[in-house]
Amino acid sequence: MTNVADERVLVLDFGSQYAQLIARRVREQHVYCEIVRHSILAERIRELQPRGLILSGGPASVYAEDAPKCDPDLFKLGIPVLGICYGMQLACEALGGRVSSAPAREYGRAQCRILDGEALFSGVPEQTQVWMSHGDQVTEVSDDFLPLARTDTCPFAAVKHRRLPIYGLQFHPEVTHTPMGSAILGNFLSRVCQCSGAWKLQDFADQTIAELRRRVGEGRVICGLSGGVDSSVTAALLSRAIGKQLSCILVDNGLLRQGEVQTVIREFSDHFKTDLHVVRAEERFLAALAGITNPQEKRRRIGHAFIECFAAEAIRIENARFLAQGTLYPDVIESGGLRDGPAATIKLHHNVGGLPENLDFELIEPLRDLFKDEVRKLGLQLGLPEDMVWRHPFPGPGLAVRCVGEVTGVRLATLREADAIVVEEIKRAGLYRQTSQSFAVLLPVQSVGVMGDARTYDDVVAVRSIDSEDFMTADWSHLPYEILARISTRIINEVAGVNRVVYDISSKPPATIEWE
Repeated sequence: MTNVADERVLVLDFGSQYAQLIARRVREQHVYCEIVRHSILAERIRELQPRGLILSGGPASVYAEDAPKCDPDLFKLGIPVLGICYGMQLACEALGGRVSSAPAREYGRAQCRILDGEALFSGVPEQTQVWMSHGDQVTEVSDDFLPLARTDTCPFAAVKHRRLPIYGLQFHPEVTHTPMGSAILGNFLSRVCQCSGAWKLQDFADQTIAELRRRVGEGRVICGLSGGVDSSVTAALLSRAIGKQLSCILVDNGLLRQGEVQTVIREFSDHFKTDLHVVRAEERFLAALAGITNPQEKRRRIGHAFIECFAAEAIRIENARFLAQGTLYPDVIESGGLRDGPAATIKLHHNVGGLPENLDFELIEPLRDLFKDEVRKLGLQLGLPEDMVWRHPFPGPGLAVRCVGEVTGVRLATLREADAIVVEEIKRAGLYRQTSQSFAVLLPVQSVGVMGDARTYDDVVAVRSIDSEDFMTADWSHLPYEILARISTRIINEVAGVNRVVYDISSKPPATIEWE
C-alpha cells in the first residue's frame, strides 16, 4: 500500500483560478497533490518532503511592489520545481532573469515550437498547441537557464535550469485547451520528480479506515446525514471502519428537497442498518433565519443551529465523542481552511466554518482531501448504490442558499416544488447523469405577468444546470430548448405564485455554482 506522504507534490498558490485544476491534473496521474499557500517557508517544505513543487499562475505582475513571492530558499532544496505562467516568471526573476510587460499579450490558443524534446517534452510533437493567458513574460534569462520552447511572440515559452531541477512554462498545461498538457505534467512527475504514479483511491480508503480506527478507539462517532453523496460516503467509510460504533443523525431542518427526509430514512435504514436518529427542527431553523438575507450570515446561523441540534440529540447517545462531516477539498479550499494553505475565503461552508467555539465533539472529516469526482469513485468502491453515489450535489445549508433573500416557510415551499420539477424533467430527458448539478433558485424579485385575463405580480424562479468534472470550474449546461420550455411551463402552471422562469447561463469562474 502506497502512503500519500511517499509521493506528495505541492502546488504553491499565487492566486490562480487554475490552482485547484493543477492539483486535479496531478492526481489524475496517480500522484497525491495538495495546495499550499505561496508564502510557505522552505523549512516547512523540507519537513513535508514532497517529490516536487508546482508554482501556480496568478493575476499579479512579479515586478509589482505588492506582488506575492515565495521563500527564495525553496530553490535551494534540490526538490524539482515547475513554474507555470506567473510561477515561471517568479522563478526566473529569483534566479537572475528579467520579467517585463509583453509587447504582444497572449490570451488563448497559440502554436508552440519545442526546441528541446527531452524530459519535460518527451513524446510531445515539435509543433503543439498551448493555452496562453499572460500580459507579462520573461524577456531575459540568466546564463543558468536554457530555452525549451517558444511561440512567435514569446521567446521563452518554456525553460529549464542547467544544473538545478527547475523548469518553467509560460503556458497552462492544466487546461484542456493545451492538448498535450497532461503528457507534459506527466513527464514532470515521472521523469523529473521520479514519481511512480502508484497512489490510488483504495490506498486512501485503507489508510483512512486504519486511521479512523486508531483515532476513535472505543469511542462513538456521530455522522450527520443529508442524503447527499458526501455524507453517504463519509458514513460508508465510518461504517467500514468502526461498525456499530457509528450513530447517524438526520436533522430535518425544513431546508431539504422534496421527499428528502423520507428517502434518507428509507435508504439508510435498509442499506446501512445503522443507529439512525431523526431530529425534527424545521421551526427552530426558520426562527434562526427570520429576517436574514445575507448569505454568509445564513450559513453561520444554520451552522450554529445544526450543531445545537446535534448536541441536544447527542446527550441521548452514550459515549459520543466525535462528529463526522462530509467536508470535501473544494469546501476546504474556498473556506481558507487548508493546512499550510491559502487564507482567502470565497464563501463560508457550514461544514468548515461558523461552528461554536465550545464544540463538544472532536471533528472528523475523512473526505477533506478529496475532490467530488474522487468521492464518487470512492463511494462505488465502498459498495454504495449508483443512484446514491450519482445524486446531484446539495449544499450543506440546503435550500436556504437557493432561496435568495429572506427564508420563510412559504418561500421554501414554492422553491421546493419548482426544484422538484427541474430534477424530474432532467431525469425524464435522460440527462441527469450527463449534467453535474441541476436545481431551481427562488429570486427576491417579482415581475409583472398576465395569467388568463388577469395581471399578476409574482415570483421569479431561476433554473441552474451545470457541467463539471471537479466542481472547481463549471460550464452551464446547454440544455435543449424543448426541455427548458417544459420546465418553464410546468413551474408557471403548477407552482402557485410564480409567473416567470429564467435560465442561468453563467460559468464558474467568474460565477459560483450556487447563487449564495
